[in-house]
Amino acid sequence: MGEADGAQSVTAALVVIGDEVLSGRTKDKNIGHIAERLTEVGIDLREVRVVADVEDDIVAAINALRRRFTYVFTTGGIGPTHDDITADAVAKAFGVPIDVDPRARALLLEYIPEKDLNEARLRMARIPDGAALVVNEVSKAPGFRIENVIVMAGVPRIMQAMLEAVLPELDKGVPMLSETLLADAKEGDIAAPLKEIAARFPGAAIGSYPFRDEKGAPNAHLVVRSRDPQVLAAARDAVAKMLARRDWAE
Repeated sequence: MGEADGAQSVTAALVVIGDEVLSGRTKDKNIGHIAERLTEVGIDLREVRVVADVEDDIVAAINALRRRFTYVFTTGGIGPTHDDITADAVAKAFGVPIDVDPRARALLLEYIPEKDLNEARLRMARIPDGAALVVNEVSKAPGFRIENVIVMAGVPRIMQAMLEAVLPELDKGVPMLSETLLADAKEGDIAAPLKEIAARFPGAAIGSYPFRDEKGAPNAHLVVRSRDPQVLAAARDAVAKMLARRDWAE
């Protein structure tokens, strides 16, 4: 979907990393949360990619997306095991070295006794050169940000803590506003008048989301979105009047 009102927007993409997501073994719980939080603060999530634990694939995804969007978020692959390769892939994408970062090591020691800080756990302190740390109040192992790429954990509660830590630092656009109307109609019956209303209000985006009601009858929610409250109200009123007329059902 393009810009609903022609305004300059702040955009983002998300790279979900992990074989376990692609195999279905892990059901992703992060995409919806990230999309919702970014929408709330005026950042448009425009693309989501799910990538396997293959370094070259992660590098390719990051390099493709970081040139197209204001921000690129990644989730997954920054733990202590051999297949946690996201940090190395990001370093490779930016062409910078990576090593144990004293700042990250110090954070780990707030959570892990030094005698237990073995080689595997130290992997969580390996940070690409020049990256800023993203605080993790849950388990202390940090994420990081390098230029416009923000690398976060895959565990939902840790990812959420990292996201909240980094959001205040990011540029933000005007939040997208929305209103939802119940169609009490079949999508196919109202498609033509909805298209006409959408053409009249280029500053709004109108989406139709079908479902079946409690009796099994087809219905739809119509969602009107715009960054401009006046445009939103006008487009919503036009949709409401169209639904009330019901002349399309004759």
